[in-house]
Amino acid sequence: MKQIFILFLILSALSPNAQTILEADGKGKTYELINNVLAPNYDVIETPDCAHKDFGNHITETWDADLKKYVFVFHAHVEEDNDRCKKFDRERTEIKTYKQSPDNLIATLGETVVYKWKFKLDKHFQASNKFTHIHQIKAVGGTEDAMPSITFTLRKLKVDAFQIRYASNMEQNNLIDVPLEDFKGVWVEVYERITYGEIGKGKYEVTLTRADNGKVLLNYSNDSIRMWKTDAQFLRPKWGIYRSLQNASDLRDEQVKFADFYIEELEDIQN
Repeated sequence: MKQIFILFLILSALSPNAQTILEADGKGKTYELINNVLAPNYDVIETPDCAHKDFGNHITETWDADLKKYVFVFHAHVEEDNDRCKKFDRERTEIKTYKQSPDNLIATLGETVVYKWKFKLDKHFQASNKFTHIHQIKAVGGTEDAMPSITFTLRKLKVDAFQIRYASNMEQNNLIDVPLEDFKGVWVEVYERITYGEIGKGKYEVTLTRADNGKVLLNYSNDSIRMWKTDAQFLRPKWGIYRSLQNASDLRDEQVKFADFYIEELEDIQN
């Protein structure tokens, strides 16, 4: 028994950092639940509650019959909402990790991190030809933190598109572009693995799969890609609805569901 216990201690010391999991519980204290997981005693919520007080919290929870569990619902309203009463040409309902989050929830140079989550767009979801983002990897600090490294963007085009956009520095381009229609009305599971580093050491891998039947909707991998920003303190994830109101006539009030957020810091590399 003593030998087994010693072996357990050795394996625990060698194992990757613990996973962080954020799941809805349906108890009604949604903001408290999110903050307690992503930044205990602090606030990771970015919503237009200040502008649209009559609606109440713009992140709620509901029972989902497909997943058979409670899930988060992120709300965005065309007429009433804005970006935290600070910017009025856009609106934001997002969660994030940030400087007050535990160290294993923010990425520093050399770390490899796995992010997993599920999301569901309404079957009638509408995007505009401006930006509608549902996920970003952003830097904090440095000269390039205004431009996300990775962005999941939904865009109205001749064929509406689900885009994964990438910026090495301050200029953004598409990594991959697939029809948006395939993502509507179904739960999509995301696996995203990032090694945070400069060119030659940075890596990015992402797979989006239908949760009901396992069909792969999108897959991309690059083993030599800059996944860092100049003089950044750290990089961190964001999830939710962040969209331009410049072509508001293209938009409608939306509810995007999210579930099963998972963050695991795996290892360091040499930089």
